Amino acid sequence: MASADIGVYGLGTMGSALALNLAGKGFTVTVTNREIDWIAPFMAEAEELSARIVPQQTLAGFVAELKTPRVILFMIPSGAPMDAMIDAVTPLLSEGDTIIDGGNADFHDTRRRAQAMADTGLHYVGMGVSGGEAGARTGPSMMVGGTDHSWQQLRPMVEAIAARYRGAPCVAHLGPDGAGHFVKTVHNGIEYADMQMIAEIYGLLRDGDHWDAPRIGALFAHWNEGPLESFLTAISARALMALDAETGQPMVDVIADRAGQKGTGRWTVIEALKLGQSASTIEGAVAARAWSAEAEARRMAETLYGPETGPLNLSEETLESALMAGRILSHAQGFRVLDAASDLYDWSLDPARIAEIWRAGCIIRSALLDDLAAAFRSDPPQGHLVLSDGIAARLAVAIPALRQTVAAAVTAGLPVPALSGGLQWYDSLTRARGTANLIQAQRDFFGHHGFERIGAEGTFHGKWG
Repeated sequence: MASADIGVYGLGTMGSALALNLAGKGFTVTVTNREIDWIAPFMAEAEELSARIVPQQTLAGFVAELKTPRVILFMIPSGAPMDAMIDAVTPLLSEGDTIIDGGNADFHDTRRRAQAMADTGLHYVGMGVSGGEAGARTGPSMMVGGTDHSWQQLRPMVEAIAARYRGAPCVAHLGPDGAGHFVKTVHNGIEYADMQMIAEIYGLLRDGDHWDAPRIGALFAHWNEGPLESFLTAISARALMALDAETGQPMVDVIADRAGQKGTGRWTVIEALKLGQSASTIEGAVAARAWSAEAEARRMAETLYGPETGPLNLSEETLESALMAGRILSHAQGFRVLDAASDLYDWSLDPARIAEIWRAGCIIRSALLDDLAAAFRSDPPQGHLVLSDGIAARLAVAIPALRQTVAAAVTAGLPVPALSGGLQWYDSLTRARGTANLIQAQRDFFGHHGFERIGAEGTFHGKWG
């Protein structure tokens, strides 16, 4: 007789951790994997939790083990593998059953699949899961997109396994179809920007002031005790103070200067451009990872041009405030992208709730998110984070430090693409009169595109001679 509350298909790092988390919270879980030889090692790892885990070696047996209406969580590669799995499993399912894609999927795929499944009586959920292996095992932050029916099925389980912030579970039903996966994509874009800004401050201290890695790590550890407290600040401090057992050198000094990426940062930038939004902090971070891959070209360019590095003469307090300003601006850009997508796709995303479920469990968890949630709860003008009184007050203090830091970096010849991208966005946003009037004149001059006149209705053309 069917006994399992939920099925987890895919026993990789994240799938295994989530299955153990569910079993640990008292749910009976059936599991399987495409490579069935992964199942036995997983069951051995489960130890005492194995009493609540039912392994199956076939897809049919896996589905048959589930109570109805069934809930199946797939933790497999996104794209074509997920489409193939849907084709394989749907003939085994019944009306009311729910399929969950817990991977980093393109939200366009999620919307397409949800629409296709809507006429079958089945339910499709795109669920973003953040927190890495440790978060999945002990409490992740989860962003759910799907039908109300599927949310009612899922809610007891995901709320039980989610991270907690002051007792509240860091999981929410954010909207239909691709809403959850889109929010997770933007989360990852903000993550890119935050990581890059921390790395830029590290680079300024290393190359501008010639600090060694442990000294920079100690400074980050100190900052983590204040307003910059976050998961990424904390792990950066620990990474910088770690030593390589083989050489005795700081670990970061033996790591090649080439950063990997899996695509979610690029997706955020692409979708921001499609939505007519700026994500300059995230774009700077994505670009920096791309440049890092060109190690040989950078080596040759340094030989040809020489690094023009000069002293920075920036205080620790200035750098701390600059990083805080950058962090606020990258989040503000991310939330503007979310707002634009919510309008286009009719998702009714709640930015305050999103900030709240990011406060624990996820990679970008930080002390700042409590303030961002409060700012959104105060209903800022046009829903714009930087127009809220509380955030405006913080930026008024921090922006001069960001300006000083970017200016010093440019003068010293040190790259700060994410920090400078944030500052340029802020400076553009805080100018009531920009320079787009000349752009429109140029467009009308060469393409007869027309322009609006101040104080008049309609489209006009100039006589340019």
